[in-house]
Amino acid sequence: MQTLDWIVLISTLLLIVGYGTWQTRGSKNVQDFLKGGNSSKWWTIGLSVMATQASAITFLSTPGQAFNDGMGFVQFYFGLPIAMVVICMVFIPLYHKLKVYTAYEFLETRFDLKTRTLTAILFLIQRGLAAGITIFAPAIILSAVLGWNLLLLNIIIGVLVIIYTVSGGTRAVNVTQKHQMVVIFTGMVIAFVLIINKLPADITFSKALDIAGASGKMEVLDFSFNLNNRYTFWSGIIGGTFLMLSYFGTDQSQVQRYLSGKSLKEMQLGLIFNGLLKVPMQFFILLVGVMVFVFYQFNPAPMNFNPTATEVVLNSEYAEAYKGLQLEQEKIFNDKQTLINKYTAEESEQLKNYIHLANLASDDIRNEAKLLIDKAGESQQVKVESNDKDYVFIHFILNNLPRGLIGLLLAVILSAAMSSTSSELNALASTTTIDLYKRNTSEKTDEEMVKTSRLFTLAWGIIAIGVACVANLAENLIQLVNIIGSIFYGNVLGIFLLAFFFKTVKANAVFVAALITQVLVISLFLLNEYEFINLPFLWLNFVGCMIVMAIALLISFKDLKNKSRLALSVIAIALCSFGYVVML
Repeated sequence: MQTLDWIVLISTLLLIVGYGTWQTRGSKNVQDFLKGGNSSKWWTIGLSVMATQASAITFLSTPGQAFNDGMGFVQFYFGLPIAMVVICMVFIPLYHKLKVYTAYEFLETRFDLKTRTLTAILFLIQRGLAAGITIFAPAIILSAVLGWNLLLLNIIIGVLVIIYTVSGGTRAVNVTQKHQMVVIFTGMVIAFVLIINKLPADITFSKALDIAGASGKMEVLDFSFNLNNRYTFWSGIIGGTFLMLSYFGTDQSQVQRYLSGKSLKEMQLGLIFNGLLKVPMQFFILLVGVMVFVFYQFNPAPMNFNPTATEVVLNSEYAEAYKGLQLEQEKIFNDKQTLINKYTAEESEQLKNYIHLANLASDDIRNEAKLLIDKAGESQQVKVESNDKDYVFIHFILNNLPRGLIGLLLAVILSAAMSSTSSELNALASTTTIDLYKRNTSEKTDEEMVKTSRLFTLAWGIIAIGVACVANLAENLIQLVNIIGSIFYGNVLGIFLLAFFFKTVKANAVFVAALITQVLVISLFLLNEYEFINLPFLWLNFVGCMIVMAIALLISFKDLKNKSRLALSVIAIALCSFGYVVML
């Protein structure tokens, strides 16, 4: 990084933090601090909701996901527009009518205190872990690529977020997220344009898409029912809808964004805005990753994009074997150049197949290299991540963008980390303050509640930094966050659906069902991890939701009306059918 990059990076981050702190200073009552004074317009809500979900993980991992696996990951978001409509019609009117600070307040009104407390605690566990990973994600990658100290990076990102979130609460989060999204959109568009411009002169955008298609990267839709395929149309529509319903409808980090709306209409418009823009945005980010893949069809790529992994294996007894793979990769790259040049001159199905086979051969060599890296790490007793999906985009940025723009793209990554983390800390503090502290203590003044909220924000910020400092890198960071959410979200969504639609189900039945379901979902996840069953994590949202509803309805069977008994039968049949498919 050059001096200009440092100036752009530091000034962008300090400007956002300073502006958010100054604009929202002096929140003196709970309404201002936790709900932003109910002054947010629909576009602020929409951008804030998007910024909360679009963490640094999105802009680091998603292009790498597309680089390796193509555009199919966009199917993960297909359920989002459906979820937005349901939330606007069912969830938001009820929250607005009850004037709640958190989603979990409603559950005490409908059920009882213990159900509200349990659901709030499930949220705190899930979101507390996710907040740490949101900080850890950019820190681990930037530390590996730039050589920055990982512990120091975790602390810097966490402290910057804590400053303005503690100062201004929800309004500070909303105000800063608007500007962070501007920085993010600007940076990604610039990166996309530069990638296209760096392709050979005779390779137009249309030809670039043809090359990506010949390599199998443009296959967006997968209508198969094969559970070995993690991302399909059906997992996106069914599992994705349940995940998005729970995330946007019951996760306080999102609910708090639209509860700050000026009116019911502003809240609903904000979510509809998110529903319309989110899928195209994710499609665009994946397309950036595909264009990076095309770029490396004409430019040599490293065997592994994680520089730490390369360093470890080259300083081990496996160095010669690794260098041999590098020579094989170089030969395949040269052969592929000839094939691509012929294909761009005259497209044919045969050449397309040859290009696809060449890329498969290259993938095989990269996989062999990962095995050598793992062995090298074990022999040296060093923890090293051989899966390099999360390093692809940052490698491209640092090695191919001009001065100044490197700083801007790094600011995009860190801004995204800050925007998501600030929402999470804000929501964690709100839930702790309202659902646990206030509900179980004597009446407090507004000033005392604001002070307590600030202290809880600081405490959760320190916890998030702590989680970040002890976290380990997973196969793919964006998947790790979604896996954590999927373990808890289905259960929580089922509780809310029981509250909305099954009036005869009582509190004790729901509470017992929720405890049993959480144990079962965690067990299913572990069984899948150890390959005893085949159940991709995205389906845990659907399964968890169905299980908690089925158990609660079964416990309440004597009190159920005919429609509820019919619903129980449908749920039981759906679970049995799905279980049969999983066991196959």
